[in-house]
Amino acid sequence: MIPLVFGSSLPSPTPPEAVQTPATKKCGSLTGPRIFPNGSRSGSGNGFPLFLPKEVEKIRDPYARNLAQRMERLPVQMGLYESCIMSSCVKPLVQTKNNPVVLLHCFDSSCLEWRCTYPLLEEAGLEAWAIDVLGWGFSDLERLPPCNPESKRHHLYQFWKSYIRRPMILVGPSLGASVAIDFAVSYPFAVEKLVLINASVYAEGTKGLAEFPRVLAYAGVSLLRSIPLRLYANTLAFNDISLATTFDWTNVGRLHCLLPWWKDATVSFMSSGGYNVIAQIKQVKQKALVICSEKDRIIDYKQTLRLRCELPSAIMRLIPDGGHLPHVDNPTSVAKLIAGFAHNDCC
Repeated sequence: MIPLVFGSSLPSPTPPEAVQTPATKKCGSLTGPRIFPNGSRSGSGNGFPLFLPKEVEKIRDPYARNLAQRMERLPVQMGLYESCIMSSCVKPLVQTKNNPVVLLHCFDSSCLEWRCTYPLLEEAGLEAWAIDVLGWGFSDLERLPPCNPESKRHHLYQFWKSYIRRPMILVGPSLGASVAIDFAVSYPFAVEKLVLINASVYAEGTKGLAEFPRVLAYAGVSLLRSIPLRLYANTLAFNDISLATTFDWTNVGRLHCLLPWWKDATVSFMSSGGYNVIAQIKQVKQKALVICSEKDRIIDYKQTLRLRCELPSAIMRLIPDGGHLPHVDNPTSVAKLIAGFAHNDCC
């Protein structure tokens, strides 16, 4: 693993009652023109934040466009003597007294993944946060931190400590399930429940990729953001969508890859060895909802059954018509399951 460079070591988990003031007091005010909360400039005519690549204007999906317009960056202090990271997310319009739902995303993706489900969760009365995992999404990584699992966990904790400060219902799809399990075991007081969607939790990290020479690593990462590979990935992830939709969703899914630090951040993660949470699964103490899709062509159904059996306190629900990312292609079912689980209803 790449060593964490934010101070000498990771801080010990801090219980909620010991949480101090938000990171904004340490990081100071945001610089530059900020006419709107998301950072879009007055008179731009499109409402998109300035930090998004200009290619966002080519996206046709109205749900993606709407969620992109709500994105903003919040300062997250990574270490006592380190500068903060302006971290991209979608904040709830209204904060409630109930514990919030916090949405993570898949490998090499962004919170735009939740474009279809997020508004449904808000309609259900939930306080929902969609957060970009460190190294992916649209955070400002010009001063690149290490992007290994330890750093991702620490960044999520600092975000939680600064802005959420209540036990959350943490939702992780695909590799995001590994991120969620790793965090829930490390900071159990910060997580009330887990929702794991078509969970990718039995891979043993990035294996041999961690030992690739850097030249080959960068070549492989360049291939990862190529349009042909992304198109192929979408044909696996989604079922029965048109060619036009496939191209548009490909543009949504690779938008963050157009940021200048994306290659370095991705190589940092791949070289670190990635996530291996197999030994942590049985340590999860929280109640968990395991969601699987009947038509998932990426995660085998047997793995989901294994996960259901190994989690100490879990229920499992099947989405008949969903693909690997049902929160994109079957958002009504996913939102209903998450809302029911959050409200302690039988989902």
